Amino acid sequence: MMTTSWAVIDKRLTSIEADVRGRLAAPSLSLPVDPVDFAIAAGVTPDPWQAEVLRSPSRNSILCCSRQSGKSLVTAVMATHQATTIPDSLIAIFSPTLAQSQELYEKIRELHQTLAAEAPSAVEESAMRLKLANGSRITCRPAKDANVRGLSSVALLIVDEASRVPDPLYRAIRPMILVSRGRVMLLSTPWGQRGFFYDEWAHGGADWHRVKVTAAECPRIDPAELVAERRRIPSWFAQQEYDCEFVDDETQMIPTDLVRAALSSDVTPLEVTLP
Repeated sequence: MMTTSWAVIDKRLTSIEADVRGRLAAPSLSLPVDPVDFAIAAGVTPDPWQAEVLRSPSRNSILCCSRQSGKSLVTAVMATHQATTIPDSLIAIFSPTLAQSQELYEKIRELHQTLAAEAPSAVEESAMRLKLANGSRITCRPAKDANVRGLSSVALLIVDEASRVPDPLYRAIRPMILVSRGRVMLLSTPWGQRGFFYDEWAHGGADWHRVKVTAAECPRIDPAELVAERRRIPSWFAQQEYDCEFVDDETQMIPTDLVRAALSSDVTPLEVTLP
């Protein structure tokens, strides 16, 4: 029969006591409940579309936004708000590479540090994981199926550069929100008419809150700089990265529209009789 020493029990009780004390001491109630007011308290003045995203009641949001438009920043604000104001929240960030996931994760850490006087303190912190005194956790991962199946009860599931994330990864992480009924945020510029990012944008139905912001609509991008930039790059690339259009690139031999036009569901299958 297995026995547990008093030293081990005492250590466990001490750990539990420290966790409880940390949660009671976490001043999350002093932070603004409204996410836009929260952003302002963190030093971020949201654009109108960012305020719309922050206050959206939808559980599913797609941000199809130009480069440098602020989609990563508004997502970081939402994640920080969730983690600091709602105890025991798990926020999971996925991107094509770990380095890309860490970029968004660093924005969250910076916002948390800005709110240090009011936010629950960090009790564990590394290059990939942040745990707060209120029990909330933020973790960032690369888009590799083998690395994702251990997470569950995710409160906020973030997929950055979503158009470049493989479909199998998206299918593997969706079950993480089934029990928790967590939120999903997909953010990216387009990358052709393929993959789950395009499918959810074009065919995902009314479950999704869709936001499109082009470079011309971003007040921080100088129109003259944008015109000059368009002269330096292929038109399809500008349409994709700055106009947020789902277009074919110049390397595609057969345009997507022609492929779709050649498909039909009205064809009667051939019946073959074997001897």
